Amino acid sequence: MNDTGRLIADTGIVPKKSKGQNFLIDDRVADRHIGYAGISKNDKVLEVGPGLGILTKRLIEVSDDVTCIEIDDILADYITQTYGDSLKLIHADAVKEPFPEFDVFVSNLPYSVSTPIIFKLLEYDFRTAVVMVQKEFADRMVAMVGSPDYSRLTVNLFYRVDCEIMETVPASRFNPRPKVDSALVRIAPREAPFKVLDERTFFKVVEVTFNHRRKKIGTSLKSAHMMESGDDVPYIDERVEHLRPEQIGEIADAVFRLKH
Repeated sequence: MNDTGRLIADTGIVPKKSKGQNFLIDDRVADRHIGYAGISKNDKVLEVGPGLGILTKRLIEVSDDVTCIEIDDILADYITQTYGDSLKLIHADAVKEPFPEFDVFVSNLPYSVSTPIIFKLLEYDFRTAVVMVQKEFADRMVAMVGSPDYSRLTVNLFYRVDCEIMETVPASRFNPRPKVDSALVRIAPREAPFKVLDERTFFKVVEVTFNHRRKKIGTSLKSAHMMESGDDVPYIDERVEHLRPEQIGEIADAVFRLKH
């Protein structure tokens, strides 16, 4: 039996489907997950959802400054009792709790919080993040223009970071076994590849247009009161799924000029 299987048996902790708890049970995958993050002893490391600690025990070996955020009462107690002073534990909901300062972010993200946690992550300064997410979510993170997976998530990430799928992880590597495969994705912040006049307007245009991706851009912007008929805005007869991020940036600049 692997570490996680033994821990589930020993602790009596039953993974909760309602919280999307699927514990990784393959130690080699855990080793690679940590390896992709390139952690040094002095790095401040943040782990969201340590679960039974398959990543946590490796993190405290490579870094002297590890913080974990865990929402589940039983798992939070287990992590505290097992690792004690080797780490700092924040017993809270990672979606709502402000993140402490960190250099590296590591997480096996439950599907239900993947979107809010990734969007939240983008608000912080960090060097590298390596996250385990469902494969379909990973595909949306790195999608090409025009593909069904191309989304608000794709464009927001493209504007701020480089994303790379490092490997696909079969469903058989988890307990309980999820219905779909997962993937490890590495995220590295970088300068935006194009400039916009106002980032808030850009992200709002991305949100409004992808919320109605089948509608023409002009229709979506008008219904959101971001433009009126006759306003000089490019690509209004296109659909957003066919536009590159920098073209969406041109739309946002035009919308921003209308208001200023």
